[in-house]
Amino acid sequence: MRLVWGDVLGVERERAGIQRLVVRPDEGSGSVAISYPSLSGACSPGDRVLLNTTAVDLALGTGGAHVVVARLGAGEVRPAGVALDDPSGGHVMKLRYTPVQRDVLAVEEPVSPHHAVMAEAVSLDGMPVVCCALHSHVPIVAAAIREKNPDARIAYVMTDGAALPYALSDVMDACTDAGLLDVSVSCGQAFGADIEAVNLHSGIVAASHVGDADVALVAIGPGVVGTGTALGHGGVAQGEAINACASVGARPVASLRISFADARERHRGVSHHALTALSRIALAPALVAVPRLGDEQQRHVDDDLERAGVWRRHERRDVECGLPDMLGVPLRTMGRGPADDPAFFLAAAAAGYVAAELL
Repeated sequence: MRLVWGDVLGVERERAGIQRLVVRPDEGSGSVAISYPSLSGACSPGDRVLLNTTAVDLALGTGGAHVVVARLGAGEVRPAGVALDDPSGGHVMKLRYTPVQRDVLAVEEPVSPHHAVMAEAVSLDGMPVVCCALHSHVPIVAAAIREKNPDARIAYVMTDGAALPYALSDVMDACTDAGLLDVSVSCGQAFGADIEAVNLHSGIVAASHVGDADVALVAIGPGVVGTGTALGHGGVAQGEAINACASVGARPVASLRISFADARERHRGVSHHALTALSRIALAPALVAVPRLGDEQQRHVDDDLERAGVWRRHERRDVECGLPDMLGVPLRTMGRGPADDPAFFLAAAAAGYVAAELL
C-alpha cells in the first residue's frame, strides 16, 4: 500500500455519495482522485488530503484514480510527503475501491511462486474441511483434531463474511502459538493471513496444495452479523462454504451453533443461523456433527434439526465427546465459557472429532 499527501485543486464532478477530484500528489503520478464523503468528508479546493495511490502506482485497471483516505481543511496543519510505502510484490487488490485498498501477493497470480501449482490444482480428493458456524468454533475444532491426530497439518481458511483483517483475531494468534493451527488463508476481501487467496474456492485449494494441510477449517472472522431475519446474517457463510467444498472435491463437515444460555429465542437450541445455512443455503451434502447432550437438550436439538429438514440433504454423525485439551488457548463466546454454555463448545468439538475420523 502507498499513501501520499496531496492537495485538492478542484472538484471535477460529484453526485450523491462520491466526488471526482483534481489533485496534486506530493509524489508520484496521477491527477484524479475519488472521494467518498461518507467516509472522509466532502472535499473542497485547497484541502490537504491523504491519497491511496497504490492502484495507480501499480498501473492497475482499477479506475485510474487515487482514493482519498482522509482530509484536512485548508487552514489546518499541512503534513507532506509519503505517509506509507509498503509494497507487497503482488498486483491483486483487496478492499478494492475503498480508501484503504491495498495490494497483496495472491497465491494465484502469475508473479506468485505458487502460480503453477494453483493453475493445475482443482480438486482436493476428499480432504476433510470443517465448515464452522462461528469464528469461536475454530480453536475447539482444531484442538479436537490435534488431540486425535497430533501430526495432522491444520489450516484455517478465513472468509470475508465478518472482520476482514486476519490480525484482529487474538484467538487465532493464540492457536498458532499453541500449535493448534499450522497455516492460515485469507479469502476474498479478507487479508493478512499466511496465504492470500482471491476467493473461498481457491483458498480451500491453496490450503492443501500450497499450505500442505491435511484438513482445513473454514469460518468467518470475528464479529458475526445478525439481524433477526431469515437470511440477513453471517451464518449463511457456512452454507456457502459447504457448497465451495463440494465444488473442489473436499469432504465438508458442518459444526452446529447450539446454545442453551443465549437469551435470544432464535439462538436457543440450534441457532436459526445454522438451520438456515444447512437447510436453505447449502446445496451439497455435508456430514453434520451432533454432540450427545442431556435428554432434554438432546430432544430440543433433534426437534430443531428435524423441523428444519436438515436430514433431507445432510448426513448425521452423533458424537459422544467432551472438550479437547486446548493447550492453553482460552475459550469464550459472547462472554461465556464452557461452564456457562457447554452445548456450544461440545458442538464444535464434535465436528473436530468427525473430521479427525475422516483423516
